Amino acid sequence: VERDALLQRRDPSTGGAQLIAANVDLVGIVCGLDRPVKRGRLQRFAALAWDAGSTPLIVLTKADVATDTEEALRDAEQASPGVEAIVVSAETGAGLDGLRERLAGSTVVFVGESGAGKSSLLNALAGRDLAATGSVRSGDRKGRHTTTARQLHSIGGAYWVIDTPGVREVGLQAAAGSVDAAFDDISELAAGCRFRDCRHDTEPGCAVRAAVEGGALSADRLEAWRRLRREAEAAELRADEHARRESERAFGRVVRDAKRMKRG
Repeated sequence: VERDALLQRRDPSTGGAQLIAANVDLVGIVCGLDRPVKRGRLQRFAALAWDAGSTPLIVLTKADVATDTEEALRDAEQASPGVEAIVVSAETGAGLDGLRERLAGSTVVFVGESGAGKSSLLNALAGRDLAATGSVRSGDRKGRHTTTARQLHSIGGAYWVIDTPGVREVGLQAAAGSVDAAFDDISELAAGCRFRDCRHDTEPGCAVRAAVEGGALSADRLEAWRRLRREAEAAELRADEHARRESERAFGRVVRDAKRMKRG
């Protein structure tokens, strides 16, 4: 099958690209409600999903142990405006029918940290144990790596699910434009900036800064955009440098081969 979508992150050990999944329609960003929802993690995974050519979907699990699911849902939606969020419980079955309808006819990859409930969610959707599950520590709600490899599962012939190991770090390996897609509210405001290449910093006539000053956009969200934009731009520079070095090596091989042929 020809690859038309590739989800990847920056490998924390090598700094290069670490492939997560290919040919996925949806990226299910799974967050357990037995712990605080991390806005930065949602925004990073959303940017990676857009960069892959997939659609991000926030799945808030463990609703049965949450103190306030509505507040958690609002927080997730505020972190990633325009990204759909669904609250579910693998334990009670709450929200699973709605999630099944959303996944119908698609291929989804579940991503998130260990203990977020990815494997439990997969088992609940399938109605049987397809993946091993483990407990979480009571102190910080962190989980052990019960899923050690990526695996594709067909769920009743209605949709496909890829279960993945938990990740601690979500390093960006994405184009800067994908960050803009994850912050489309800022992109819409930026259309009103005086300069097309406005960095929303000190430039005059910046509509984004004006929105912050007027209270229409939070300063924290603008700072999150700046932080991820810088990281994405650095990733692009690294990729360009890698491509340049590969080109130089290839040219060097051609020169060496030509010299050998001349000597021969």
